[in-house]
Amino acid sequence: MAISKQTNATRSISQNSSALEAAMHKISSVEVPQGKSIALAYSGGLDSTLCVKLSQQKYHARNLVAISVDVGQGATEIQDSITRAEKLGISPLIIDAKQEFTEHWLSKAIQANSDYNGYPVSTSMTRQLIAACVAQQALELGCDALMEGSSGKGNDQYRMHNVFSLFAPGLSIFVPVRDFDLTRGEEQLLMEHYGVPVEEVIAGGDDKTMWCRSIASGGIGLDTELPDSIWLWLTPPAKAPDKPTTLTLIWQNGLPIALNGVNLPLEQLIEQLNVIGGANGIGKIDLFEDGIMGLKSREIYEAPAATILLKVHRDLEQFCLTKEEIQLKRQLDAQWAKLVYHGDWFHPLKEAIDAFIRSRSSSSSLFFPDVRSINSASFNQKECAPAARIRGLPYELIARRNKNAATTEEGKQQ
Repeated sequence: MAISKQTNATRSISQNSSALEAAMHKISSVEVPQGKSIALAYSGGLDSTLCVKLSQQKYHARNLVAISVDVGQGATEIQDSITRAEKLGISPLIIDAKQEFTEHWLSKAIQANSDYNGYPVSTSMTRQLIAACVAQQALELGCDALMEGSSGKGNDQYRMHNVFSLFAPGLSIFVPVRDFDLTRGEEQLLMEHYGVPVEEVIAGGDDKTMWCRSIASGGIGLDTELPDSIWLWLTPPAKAPDKPTTLTLIWQNGLPIALNGVNLPLEQLIEQLNVIGGANGIGKIDLFEDGIMGLKSREIYEAPAATILLKVHRDLEQFCLTKEEIQLKRQLDAQWAKLVYHGDWFHPLKEAIDAFIRSRSSSSSLFFPDVRSINSASFNQKECAPAARIRGLPYELIARRNKNAATTEEGKQQ
């Protein structure tokens, strides 16, 4: 048995050595510009950590500015990224974008009922906000290149590139994981080789914001087990309490402003709803997602607050808007989500949809049971008979057409 274990260990070392050699060959076989001053979108995860090393080892950057953008991932994650940066010998520049994210991005997402085929648009937004911050900072610091850690199989490469091109046109854009065709396993081996291993709770990493948490994007298979330990807010429904929790939300201009009688900034309200909703088994999303390239992947999200707020907001619109407004807005909401998902936050059409949505504000409902209820005598129902007759007239004509067609066909057969 001891010999068998030793043989397996030896085989594993040999396989890792071969895989590392293959990864190193991929990197060496691609020519890249040298000596650039690079601004890196840095999160402290596997991809951006590898970018730090490659900027030194492969690109021989004359200067590297690692930029971390706080979009609500939490103090612990920000500190972890700083700690890892110290091991890499760098000091990241931290940009606090939480207020901008909530006031200018999340507010619009709520008002647009942001849902891309079951996904509460989140990472789609933060990647573009991060890219804008990094690009603007790069110009201020005189950098001549941008770098980010997207793979070539995902969506973020397009989102980041669009925004980089808008805010820093002409700057070189480096995407090492994609451009060197590296797999996740190869990235892990490279970081071990460079002496800064990056451990992941689940393969694929974790992208967390206050609005939604994406878990192991692109790394979940049909048979992947999801242990309860991966959830940050969620208590699995089978383990959630049977006793319901009652919440009171106050809304103004299409946004929540108070929870259980206490006025709160949107950021704090979302934080509390994540805890309350998650404790009651709300927020797990497990779906097949159609990415920008049309490739399907199984994606796992955790979004208690988003689930609650988007559901309530849709109900309020159903309560307040006219039938025609609701029908048109559903189409525009879908277009809004599609644009943002595909990296078009700054597209003129998306801005036009935002303007339409802002104009739909209502302070009261159109629900009047004193008129609609079958128990009221609000109007003389007999007055509807002529309207019904006219409304049904097209169907009488369809019936005549069908009868004429049948008669003609019968005559041909005879």
